[in-house]
Amino acid sequence: MVTKESNTDVLIIGAGPAGHMAGTWFARMGINARIIDKRSEKLFIGQADGLQSRTVEVFQSFGFGDRAIKEANHMLELCFWEPNEKGNIVRSSRIPDSCIGISRFQQYVVHQKRVEMWMRDSMEKWSKGQVKIDRPVQALELDIDESEKSEYPVTVEVEHLSDDQGTVNQYGSKVANGLFRSFEGDGNERKGGEKEIIHAKYVIGCDGAHSWVRKAIDLNMEGESTDYVWGVMDGTPITDFPDIRNRCAIHSADSGSIMIIPREHGMVRLYIQLAQTPRDPGTKTEDEKNAANGNGERKGSIDRSKITPEVIMESAQKIFAPYEFDMIDVKWYTAYQIGQRVATDFSKNDRVFIAGDACHTHSPKAGQGMNVSMMDTFNLAWKIGHVLQGVADPSLLKTYTQERRKVAQDLINFDHKLSRMFSSKPGDGVDLSEFQKYFQKGNEFASGTTVDYCPSLIVKKPSGEYKSPLATNIPVGARLDTAIVQTQSDTKPVHLADVMPSDGRWRLVFFPGDIVKKNLYEKLTDISSKLISKNAFIKKYTPASCRLDSIIDLVMVHASDRKDLDWLEVPEAFRPCDHKKRMDYWKVYSDSPSYHVPSGKIYEKFGIEPSVGAIVVLRPDGYVSAVEELSTNGLKEIESLFANFMLTPKQSWASNGGFLDTAKDEEEWYGVSSFGHPVFAK
Repeated sequence: MVTKESNTDVLIIGAGPAGHMAGTWFARMGINARIIDKRSEKLFIGQADGLQSRTVEVFQSFGFGDRAIKEANHMLELCFWEPNEKGNIVRSSRIPDSCIGISRFQQYVVHQKRVEMWMRDSMEKWSKGQVKIDRPVQALELDIDESEKSEYPVTVEVEHLSDDQGTVNQYGSKVANGLFRSFEGDGNERKGGEKEIIHAKYVIGCDGAHSWVRKAIDLNMEGESTDYVWGVMDGTPITDFPDIRNRCAIHSADSGSIMIIPREHGMVRLYIQLAQTPRDPGTKTEDEKNAANGNGERKGSIDRSKITPEVIMESAQKIFAPYEFDMIDVKWYTAYQIGQRVATDFSKNDRVFIAGDACHTHSPKAGQGMNVSMMDTFNLAWKIGHVLQGVADPSLLKTYTQERRKVAQDLINFDHKLSRMFSSKPGDGVDLSEFQKYFQKGNEFASGTTVDYCPSLIVKKPSGEYKSPLATNIPVGARLDTAIVQTQSDTKPVHLADVMPSDGRWRLVFFPGDIVKKNLYEKLTDISSKLISKNAFIKKYTPASCRLDSIIDLVMVHASDRKDLDWLEVPEAFRPCDHKKRMDYWKVYSDSPSYHVPSGKIYEKFGIEPSVGAIVVLRPDGYVSAVEELSTNGLKEIESLFANFMLTPKQSWASNGGFLDTAKDEEEWYGVSSFGHPVFAK
């Protein structure tokens, strides 16, 4: 039988949240990508459920943040419960569940299946069905041609399975569970299905904690496992516990701990410390071989077949006492062993990458698993897209491991302390007041909004946290926050972030200050002249067949009253026209109030002096690359930054005279985004 062969620019192995996020980016950027997963079913009820603030910001940037807000349960309060002198649990404090003011979005809970559906809908929209998921398909062999002589240097042999072969073991339970994902996983044994050889330029392994891709490229995990085992269960509670619709952290005197996560449709999720866990001493995984009980004795691996909803419920009822607790309509359950590990590297030859649980594992207590996994590929995929488009040098790909491994290590350190404090008995090495303070402090980290990338090709700053004196509240290397601004052309109030969607473009965000003043207006006019000149670096990096703003987009937010500036007084670079002389009215904004909405005071929020101004360089993923002075010298600094990694296309926009003479379909070049302003996707 002839083995089928195929080519793809990017092969994504694993269709979890990280794989979906990568596919969403590639669809948005017009990249030829393929996703495979060895499971027949899309997803059981259950798995990850928490969405942090930064994740919802990213969803908003792709155009489906409103779906998260409408469908998810909003978590706004966190209650702590601990034992009193009689040993009964009592509420000790309440705090906001998210840090106030850290983002316009809070923390949400919704089924992972819905999250993946939103991303699949986005993939379908932008790729017109070209980026899709093939199931059940499992990878068998991977080879990298290190000579780089082939256009597709990564070869992956895969096997197409039947639906039955792709069905996971449910251990005889009538309730869907995730036990197959816990402990040792379920392998990639050959099953005699139809073979296919896939030739790829890049491969991304998003295939979970027991990653086949990670093993195929010989990357190791560093860290440790504990002997703590926790059960997880989703269902509808029947209880007299008063805070069941709030997130709760409960420490009992002697029966363990619980975290309550209120979910959509009246459900709750319980994370329950299991006091007694069935063991099978005859089988031991590497994790189990390294795990010990309190006496230092080795234990067998978890006997997954003996973990049932009844076992989990028994532990829960003891912890909830003296309150009554039962759960009906149980939808899903699982158990997991706490451990924190991170891979030694996140890539092989910058051709094969790993993301999500494939490169870092931890407990779900901080709600980071799905969020950090998606942020891994949110960081990676646009970089691969740039390289494939010929926009950037392959050296850009090295920044993925540089940036995301530090985030993973910070998460491991945070989770290591949090999970042990949560699992310890009151008075047995844990101070519950200290636990509450650590949990509250951890909310800022857990939000995902404080990620601060290190200096690199695409982050211009000294080591450590850095804020330019030109913008004292904008950390360079962190995501740019947002505020409401007023559209200059029609006074519509919009969030600045919403006019800069995730579409693969760099942004130069100009804050020219109060440009009604002569000196600042002249500065901005000089900058505009440079930007539209024949030798402008924006033109240098733009392919001839694309709009001038298709690689580097310009956005301007001035500090003058909108009424004091007529549209045609706006310098030409910020009100461009296309080849049919249609003007783009959605690049200029004012930091003044509209008729119905007060000013967002963005200059004050960002720490920019209206009499001085600044230029903020923004990466396609919304992180700040640099802050430069508002001048032609500032433009030169930005040009030098881009010269570190940008490539000049064979025929640039400038060399083609600035005409779009290769457009075949008008809609290919001029479209309207979900935010109501022009977007040029190709």
